[in-house]
Amino acid sequence: MTSDSELYPDVESAGSLAAALEVAAVKLGVDLGNIVSSDSDPLGWAAVASVDARRDPFSIMVGAVERWFIVTGWSRGVELVSGATPDLGEVAKAASAWRRGGRLSEIQRTAPFVEISEKAYAHERGPADVVAVQWRLIRQAARDSSVEGVHALVEAAHARQRLRRLLPVLSHWSLHFSMCTGYPYTWNIPFVDPLGNGRYRVSGPARDVDVDEVDSADAAIALVVARLPAGCGPAVEGTAHDFLSAP
Repeated sequence: MTSDSELYPDVESAGSLAAALEVAAVKLGVDLGNIVSSDSDPLGWAAVASVDARRDPFSIMVGAVERWFIVTGWSRGVELVSGATPDLGEVAKAASAWRRGGRLSEIQRTAPFVEISEKAYAHERGPADVVAVQWRLIRQAARDSSVEGVHALVEAAHARQRLRRLLPVLSHWSLHFSMCTGYPYTWNIPFVDPLGNGRYRVSGPARDVDVDEVDSADAAIALVVARLPAGCGPAVEGTAHDFLSAP
């Protein structure tokens, strides 16, 4: 996304978003290391690498309609920070804290515009906390849902200790389970769709494989548990790609 000269005169005059970010960093006396620019869109995107190898580069892009610098920072498949500010100096502060591996609370103190979710804070504490937070959020979503059968389904799954150790994912009210806490999630466990009228369809792991249709949430979850892969759980940090690349 190319920047608008009226909205981003500082970026235009510097020649790229990366160069403008470096100017802001020098003024503040912070170190951003080697700022990565985009060959295809140097005015619209830049990134700052972290000394923490578990963190992806801190990404910055410009807004198209109003002056906003939009930031995101991911680690092991979990978005840890996000936010938007019109102040490039604030971006430089956040990027610097990200680069040096600062804890999430430190990043937010340094740059208050940064937003950090409950799941992101749990990620700092470890995969067991990510799973616990995700279960709580999904149980609440299921309680609040008007979709018939989804609440009973989630509660039946949560009652099973083997499933409670996995990361639950609700996608279009289908209940999935992942062996990792980051996205993309693993896709090697059957999932369940509530059909209404007290019925449930168990499918998978592949989307086009139907296992069975049953007349209770407990029966559906029993089918999932019976088909769990060997050594399944507890969920670990990382993404499905880490599973595929593991020896």
